[in-house]
Amino acid sequence: MLTVAPVSPKISESWKLRLADEFNAPYFAELKNFLLQEKKIGVKVFPPGNKIFNAFDLTPFEEVKVVILGQDPYHGTGQAHGLCFSVPDGVKPPPSLVNIFKEIKEDTGIENSYFNGNLESWARQGVFLLNAILTVRENTPASHQNHGWEQFTDAVIRSLSDQREGIVFLLWGKFAQSKATLIDAKKHFILQAAHPSPFSAYAGFFGCKHFSTVNKILREQGKKEIDWKIS
Repeated sequence: MLTVAPVSPKISESWKLRLADEFNAPYFAELKNFLLQEKKIGVKVFPPGNKIFNAFDLTPFEEVKVVILGQDPYHGTGQAHGLCFSVPDGVKPPPSLVNIFKEIKEDTGIENSYFNGNLESWARQGVFLLNAILTVRENTPASHQNHGWEQFTDAVIRSLSDQREGIVFLLWGKFAQSKATLIDAKKHFILQAAHPSPFSAYAGFFGCKHFSTVNKILREQGKKEIDWKIS
């Protein structure tokens, strides 16, 4: 049996401490071996290795105020950088992110450029942009499903639920909403809506007003509001 150290040595110490049991669990050894095999056979995997835990690096455990949950990374070249719904500088925002920006404008009046989809500024304010699956094969969505990432990220959500209070969880779409059972609704706030994908945004994402609601909840807790303007 392999003993597995954290895949990313740059992961925030606050997360490393709380997730040590996961990093050293048998399933995580199997997950690491799977990723090594993908690399061995020449498969392109996104995001790059040093960005797999980017959400954790940018938003330490004790600074999480909001959680946005995605499913798996973008699978196009250069799109994924470890933050759900986000793309690096210089990459055109995908349709779901464009719809997120549309709802922000309608809800708050804040207008973001449809040419900049890097959400790192949100992450640095305490918005934990977590994908349930942290890697993907090039041009093959959901290709790393059922290899261990879901078990890992479920543990992440449980840890936040158990050890923190007053976090706002944004669950968009049926997949994200299935994670509601991991969250203690007596301690936290759960906001649900349709997924912002073009296939479902008009079925309940547009008009959800989650962005103003998040700031209202934070304000009532005496916490600093999120500036949804991309900087």
